[in-house]
Amino acid sequence: MTPEQFLAKIAKQPPAPAYLFLGQEGYQRRLCREALLDRLLPKDLRADGFTQIDLEGSSLAEVVDDARSLSLFASERVIWVAAAELALPRRLPTADDTTEDGKPTESELASYLKAPTPGVVIVFECSRFDFTGDDKPKIDRVEKFYAGIGAGATVEFRHFTPESSRHLAQDLSRQAGLKLAGAELAALLDAVAGDAGRLASEIEKLALFVGPGRPVTTDDLRALVPNAAQATIFALVNALGKRDRKTALQSLDILVRDGEYLPLALTFLGSQFRLALAAKEARISTVQQAQAFFQRIGVRMWRDRAEQVVATAGAFPRPALARAVQLLYDTDKKFREGYKNDQLVMELLVLALTSP
Repeated sequence: MTPEQFLAKIAKQPPAPAYLFLGQEGYQRRLCREALLDRLLPKDLRADGFTQIDLEGSSLAEVVDDARSLSLFASERVIWVAAAELALPRRLPTADDTTEDGKPTESELASYLKAPTPGVVIVFECSRFDFTGDDKPKIDRVEKFYAGIGAGATVEFRHFTPESSRHLAQDLSRQAGLKLAGAELAALLDAVAGDAGRLASEIEKLALFVGPGRPVTTDDLRALVPNAAQATIFALVNALGKRDRKTALQSLDILVRDGEYLPLALTFLGSQFRLALAAKEARISTVQQAQAFFQRIGVRMWRDRAEQVVATAGAFPRPALARAVQLLYDTDKKFREGYKNDQLVMELLVLALTSP
């Protein structure tokens, strides 16, 4: 089930004896955790009723033993099991596996769930793997191992889509009384790469910094939000695409005056040109095509970033993109070799990329 379904369910029904929290998205997992604790353990009861166990240093058998133990101080308990994927054996048991007396093998958890301790809720948190790419078989294996918990108690924490991230940012801004226009909203989403936890944190900081009444500006983002300088870097990319040497050098000067770490700026610049070259070779011409293409090869692509990639691919012919990637590689090598003047190295790059 989704986090929203979990929140609605525990608000109306008694919690299940065990839950599997599956996936890497941390913002909604934190909301679900707090909602579960508020439902079972008010603040004054948490000291006695809440237990955290990490399977880095404990075993699943110890978790089950703890759950079976009755507490003298709390009638309801929540046992939070972190790194729960570490409980998986090298080979999962099958239906053909039997004990010495010929009965099918059964895990400690499956045995416990047949007669769970009343008032005890165990949450198994598996946050190492994602639902796509190389992690997909691993997360499927985790689900199979914890199948006894049931699909109705398995909560999937998937990464926000670009659209849902935008809606979340708008909702959080409205709740915080923050005036965040379209361009600034796009810059903020790009700066946090759509990460919901970072997004909530940055909006909270901006609300305190800007205060009520005044709209958020690009300068506010640059002063307060890490990576907000990417907007200036994209302005640099735009200027390079137009062979506008003056504007490109001005953008570089802004990065220097803002104290941006230039090797980090080069990393973003290199990523932008490599993605644009891939888009060019795939003959991508629209934002929708870019999002679908990069999603298919396992690269998360936000709409605003897709617009930037398509714009960069359109501004440069393929040979120029390939040359730019090579120049960026050579510049990165200079940084690694310990050149003293980072600004000079970047200025030489700009001169090379804007030459006829």
